[in-house]
Amino acid sequence: MSQSNSQQRSPKVNAALSSFSEELPKSYAICSRAGEGRKIYTVDGNNTPVQCLVVQGAVIHDTGDLDDVQKRWNAEHDEELEVRYIDSGAIVVPGLSDSHCHILEYDASHLMPLQDAKSVQEALEIVAEYITADPVLAGDRSKVIEGWRFDHSEWESKDGTFGFNAADFDTHPITRGRQIILTGHDGHTLWVSPSTLALNAPYPKELEGGVIVRDKDGKETGIFLDKAMGLIKRPKATQEDLQTRFDATVNHALRYGLTSLHDAGYDPASLAFFKRLSFFCAAYNELIMFVVYSQANLRIRIYAMSHFDATAPYWGSTTTPLDAHPELGGRLGVRSVKFFADRALQSGGAALYEPYADNPTTSGDMRISSDVLENVVPLFLRDGWQVVRVHALCSYRILANPSSLLFSLPRLFGDRANGLVLDAFEAALKKGKVDVEALRPRIEHAQVIAEKDVKRFQELGVIASVQPTNITEDMWNAQDHLGPERVKNIYAFRSLIDSGARIALGSDFPVGKMNPLPGFYAAITRLTEDGRSPHGEDGWFPEQRLTRVEALRGITIDPAYASFTENHLGSLERGKRADFVVISKDIMHVPPKEVLDAHVLATVIDGQVVYGRI
Repeated sequence: MSQSNSQQRSPKVNAALSSFSEELPKSYAICSRAGEGRKIYTVDGNNTPVQCLVVQGAVIHDTGDLDDVQKRWNAEHDEELEVRYIDSGAIVVPGLSDSHCHILEYDASHLMPLQDAKSVQEALEIVAEYITADPVLAGDRSKVIEGWRFDHSEWESKDGTFGFNAADFDTHPITRGRQIILTGHDGHTLWVSPSTLALNAPYPKELEGGVIVRDKDGKETGIFLDKAMGLIKRPKATQEDLQTRFDATVNHALRYGLTSLHDAGYDPASLAFFKRLSFFCAAYNELIMFVVYSQANLRIRIYAMSHFDATAPYWGSTTTPLDAHPELGGRLGVRSVKFFADRALQSGGAALYEPYADNPTTSGDMRISSDVLENVVPLFLRDGWQVVRVHALCSYRILANPSSLLFSLPRLFGDRANGLVLDAFEAALKKGKVDVEALRPRIEHAQVIAEKDVKRFQELGVIASVQPTNITEDMWNAQDHLGPERVKNIYAFRSLIDSGARIALGSDFPVGKMNPLPGFYAAITRLTEDGRSPHGEDGWFPEQRLTRVEALRGITIDPAYASFTENHLGSLERGKRADFVVISKDIMHVPPKEVLDAHVLATVIDGQVVYGRI
């Protein structure tokens, strides 16, 4: 690390780096030992395993058997090639990617682990412990307390209503009287304290696209859903706050072998923060543009998306997409737009073609009209927003009584919503002004897909962005909501792959676990981590399992393709950036259960170790 770059980093970042990384020479080879076999999985077009990977600077110089790469190196260079060997049983894979996550929200769930709370009382204790552990928060009762990722599905009362409300905060001596704002694990629920509720009053009677949960007397309960969450004013995060959150996320991500993160929705403040970390200077003349990127602070690759607001003016023609340019050292790309498709509220849940099996009075509703989709999507594509990410949203189903709002499948996204989004992409293609396949649109949370729509992913070049660990949660009650036939089309990974479509895998952290290996395991087994499923030990709908090669591609080269960086990232090939991970076990061959025991020994970005040691 150069002294100038080291000085630009915060002391906290430097401390983390010095604890978990090592300096490497400018050029070196990393190899599996003779007799261990070829344990470097390149994930090239033929999924070729090799013995050695040669790194020169920030790029991959060569791959092959040790004797061959040494001969080629000696023919081209005077200095001797330093060779380092991985541990027995270990492997090397390309740097791992998470195709759907929330970067700056992760730290809140890590410091205040509300996901562990099995009751309202446990949640209050976790919040109280968080407050008392911080002298500033403990001493200043005016500070707003924020938390993330509580899962209230086990807290509901027997009559189906929410089993918690604002008043609960005043039952604990530490939380009583404080301003507290907690976000649910799905990202679509807000639970606030009485103080927060009072300070943000008054509230509208109704809100399009959101729900203010009220009791039988019409009084606000302190629970807000989707767009209603925006009624609660949050404290503006300082640059120091953002840096703390970012450092925590990146330190954990590198520990898990993640070198690229696809951030599923930034706001202007977070985008400005990311740009500041990766700030580049550009000089122009008539012939060429020179770009110099700073890697001092942006220690991981980020591919970000923005939200589309149907009520706001169209901005695709006035805002310029930002390409990452990894070949020039860039690490930040911003060129995608995220639509929320299902309404997920008011009359039902995910927008389905047919009514819910357990509530035949509704088939769900859309959050955005098909007319808006078909008119606006082509505009963004035309204006260079080459990836239009469409988020099919569902968190809840509301029955006839608004006070009886039931928690449904936490990540069940509707087949009708997916179909209408595909219609919008097809409309753009028919207008003849854009090449939809070349622009690589994505559907985030592509989960419930009608059989008739599966082949359309391949035909339109649409990438299915999915989160395999969601299978292990949703498989226990999916049939109740969808029925025995339609449930066959949920998480239909094999059907998508066989149709020729691409799948990019992610975790949706902090909603899901950041570690990509449980997702790899879920994709190849469709089992819980303790080996269970409604269909037994072969997995839930085992015919939809991915192979290990497909799962590895889903966290390496396919996310690179989905972010337009496959020419520089995602596989270990000559000329690409030297992003790779050393894993303690051969996840491509060990028994599936042992995949969960594997851990990352080293993470390398641009040829330099950013976590662990080689």
